[in-house]
Amino acid sequence: MSHPNRERADRILDAAGELLLRMGYRKVAVDDIARAVGIGKGTVYLHWRNKELLFQALMMRESADLTDEVLRAIKADPAMILPHRMIPGSFLITHRRPLVMAMLRGNAEMFGSLGDLALHKQQDVLRAQFEETMLRHGLIRADVPNLSYALSASTLGFYLGDTLSHEFEDVPLEEKAAVLAHLIRTAFEPPGEPDPGVVAEVSAVLSSALEELVSSYRNGIYAHDPTRAPG
Repeated sequence: MSHPNRERADRILDAAGELLLRMGYRKVAVDDIARAVGIGKGTVYLHWRNKELLFQALMMRESADLTDEVLRAIKADPAMILPHRMIPGSFLITHRRPLVMAMLRGNAEMFGSLGDLALHKQQDVLRAQFEETMLRHGLIRADVPNLSYALSASTLGFYLGDTLSHEFEDVPLEEKAAVLAHLIRTAFEPPGEPDPGVVAEVSAVLSSALEELVSSYRNGIYAHDPTRAPG
């Protein structure tokens, strides 16, 4: 059940996020978070019954806010749903969220045991639905071997590249996004312009799926135990 004092809960999550980026998961104590907010340690436990669940709620909020930003872009322009626009667009949005970037890059020092969150399963389901819908409507090529792996490997390289080599650190983020868009367009999408009617239909279907994902995240954020929240 959600706790009624969401404003206080948000202040706790804000402090937890700042401390996580500065100190890493293992070094942050609930006492540190309570002190930063100006409340007692016991008050933090009124919202989440332990430190791990508090940080899971934090990552649910980050994921919900990120997904909301993607949804706004799709509603402003349904063609944003096309892979060569959706994937680079999400790339740029994600880079504006340091906590999500650190989680994506598997920063073990920062996240500790939070590396395998339950929300990953929901994201995997949505990714599969995205690929299946694109294939069914002819918006992505059907001749790509192991499409899921190919898309994932191609995209993750743009997120992880700087951690593996410093050679391209100075390439502007927007230029990296443009390169990613070109790669996705030429390697994974059929030639020619897609039918606007099909794009609108796919946009509506996938927007609905994204809204359900956000709703599931929002239900979990303020739950005493986010892993058991209805969604």
